[in-house]
Amino acid sequence: MTVDRDPVSRDPISEAHRQWVAHGWSEAADGMAMVTSVVRVHQLMLERIEAVLRPLNLTFARYEILRLLSFSSAGAMPMTRMGSLLQVHPTSVTSAVDRLEKQGYVERTRSDDDRRVIRASITEAGREVVDVATAGLNREVFEQPGLGGPEVAELTRLLGMLRLGAGDTVD
Repeated sequence: MTVDRDPVSRDPISEAHRQWVAHGWSEAADGMAMVTSVVRVHQLMLERIEAVLRPLNLTFARYEILRLLSFSSAGAMPMTRMGSLLQVHPTSVTSAVDRLEKQGYVERTRSDDDRRVIRASITEAGREVVDVATAGLNREVFEQPGLGGPEVAELTRLLGMLRLGAGDTVD
């Protein structure tokens, strides 16, 4: 009789890879392990990001909108442009801006040039909270991503190749 090791001590992705091979899917096993690893790392990174943003009552999507608006010279941008720059659906931008507006971090205005265009503008409170959030994210996540500098650069390059293959614009 064999005794299973403690399931927590086993790498579930390696075990899944082993199962893929055992079931005759060898040609897909490495890709499955890579994709599953990326999804797991995404979950782990989001946990770290949320630990910084949750006390500020922000999500990463709302943070990205505030940071984007704060980077723009006018502190405002058409909502359709934000969706394009953030690579998200317009309804996601609308939902996030709704929430940010309720929080007092963003205001909606109509463009002077074209009244059909709705612009989101960052408020002073929005600038303050995004600066606090950025300091926390830099300190807790971005400066310590879990890999050294050369590995970070190489992983970013490899992920860029995946993004490019999926149709993203990558420099």
